[in-house]
Amino acid sequence: MWQNVTETIRPQLRALRNALSFAPPWAVSAILLVIAVIVAWLAHAAMLAAANRLLRGRRPYLVSILGATRNPTRLGLLLLALAIALPTTPLDHEIKAVLAQCLLLVTIGLIGWIASTALEIGAALYLRRFRLDAEDNLLARKHVTQVRVLLRVLDTVIVLLTLGFALMTFDAVRQYGVSLFASAGVAGIVAGFAARPVLSNLFAGIQLAVTQPIRIEDAVTVENEYGWIEEITSTYVVIRLWDRRRLIVPLSYFIEKPFYNWTRHAADIIGSVMLHLDYAAPLDRIRDKAAELVAQSQVARGRVANIQVTNTSFQGIEVRVLVTAGSAANASDLCAELREKLIVFLLREHPEALPRQRSETLPPAQQA
Repeated sequence: MWQNVTETIRPQLRALRNALSFAPPWAVSAILLVIAVIVAWLAHAAMLAAANRLLRGRRPYLVSILGATRNPTRLGLLLLALAIALPTTPLDHEIKAVLAQCLLLVTIGLIGWIASTALEIGAALYLRRFRLDAEDNLLARKHVTQVRVLLRVLDTVIVLLTLGFALMTFDAVRQYGVSLFASAGVAGIVAGFAARPVLSNLFAGIQLAVTQPIRIEDAVTVENEYGWIEEITSTYVVIRLWDRRRLIVPLSYFIEKPFYNWTRHAADIIGSVMLHLDYAAPLDRIRDKAAELVAQSQVARGRVANIQVTNTSFQGIEVRVLVTAGSAANASDLCAELREKLIVFLLREHPEALPRQRSETLPPAQQA
């Protein structure tokens, strides 16, 4: 196919070059290359418009794929046109060699771009069946985390391979690479120490994707900070804290150091509401009211798990109310709502249950 296209177009370009023989060689070359670029650009636009018209309303995901691959396919068609037109230009051999080298470098970059785009499209198509906003999103978080982490790792590998192949097209770099392999002992050790942070995060990313100690939207406690896993990149993890701050942690942290994961095996999470009350607090009424408030809450799948007196002191008692919710965000909202409404309930109906300072006044005779 390549040979047929070349044999069809090049004679026409040579005829155009002969017609422009009165102009300087550089002007003729520029005109030929510009015409090749314009023709390729228009051909790509026509093919893309025809494909969109054909698929509109039938295959929405194919239309999105066409949009995602629009720039790589346009660049590929432009490179094809330039590769066909370049031999027909009246340029010196050295200049043609330099331009051919540039085309080769851009082609290698295009291949890496296409590989990265293909991975992103495949990941997007695979993740279409999973929804993070579902009530029970454990399976979705598992697959989204695996795909995103592996995608970033593979993108890093593609970039490194693309740069490597691009550099190997230069003779000097290729000879330098051979000499490096010849003395790989010391050079390998030095490079290993220099690249240790990058490699450790790269391998940590692969290990996280396979073993999954953390997933997207997991509720975790890291460095005494409670939050949710918002993003996992190829080098670091972004944790969204309860007060909207962002904690940035290296990827290798989750392999080397301990941390809490509150939603490791299930999307359900237990939240706690601590109340400091007086000894006269009616615990039975508090139990009944807490169950009633949780049942009336708009937060899905919330229920009271347990109510216990967890501590006592000379001033009063500590009551812990445990509630369950379908997700970490729901648990936080449910605890805040329950805490507020229980305080209002005690203030209105049982003010004697609130903490008080007691003092005993002795009769005058005993004071003497």
